[in-house]
This record gives sequence, structure tokens and C-alpha cells, in this order.
Amino acid sequence: MEQKTTFQFISEPADVNYGGNVHGGSVMKWIDQAGYACASSWSSSYCVTVYVGGIRFYSPIKIGHIVKVEAEVIYTGSTSMHIAINVFSRNIKRQEFEKKTHCIIVFVAVDDEGIPVKVPKFYSKTDEEQQMEQYAIKLMDLRKQIENEMKPFL
Repeated sequence: MEQKTTFQFISEPADVNYGGNVHGGSVMKWIDQAGYACASSWSSSYCVTVYVGGIRFYSPIKIGHIVKVEAEVIYTGSTSMHIAINVFSRNIKRQEFEKKTHCIIVFVAVDDEGIPVKVPKFYSKTDEEQQMEQYAIKLMDLRKQIENEMKPFL
């Protein structure tokens, strides 16, 4: 079981939007890929995305920059895993990465028929892990409130 997964690569011209920066859809794809790699490594199962929330784009990623996508298990239910994703980038001439995007993505582990299966329990050990676990729990509560608000429109 691996709690963390990190991808690094160079943003490419194919990722460009009309403004000359990396397209938000490309960033969202990277988030889903890193989250899936993290969730499937943790659970040793095929996983499906069930929720992406609070995605926040802080500033654009430039074409040709080195991109780092960090995914980390911060909370588990019986079949679900909450993965915190942070996206960073840096000019190839610099050493420091700048945070560009953050979100939480929830995956559910499933069997070959798509039926949810149990996942290993995550136990927070450090103060930072405990804070992230509480963050995930708080977001679950907020998600329930949002879902109740949306019911009349679904």
C-alpha cells in the first residue's frame, strides 16, 4: 500500500489553451490520472472516480514548465478513498515549484463487475496527516449539505 504518488513531466504544446497556457482540462486529466494511480496502489483494485471537489486553479501553468502532480490518501471509508491532489509547476531554469491547483478526489474500489470492494483503512500518524483527515471529514459533511441543496434540480 502506497499512500503517496507523484508524477513529474513537462507540459507540452498539445496542452495549450487559447490564452497560451496549459488548458484546465489537461490539468483535470492529470489530477484524475495521479489520483487513480494513488487510489489503485492503495487498494490494489480497479477504482472509479465518484467525486472531484473544490478544484482551485491558483495561477496558470506555462507550456514547457516542469509539472509535478502529488496525490495522497488522506481518508478512507469502507470502499472509498479520499485523495488530496496538489499540482505544482516550475520554469525549467528554476528549482522551486509553485502550487498551481488543489482539489480532493474520491475514488471507490470495485471488482470486475463494478461492485464496491473494501479498501485498507488509512490511519493518520502525523499531525499533518490528522489535519488532512479532518479536512476530508469536514468536506464530506459539506458535500452532504450541497447534495441536499441540489436534490430539487436533479
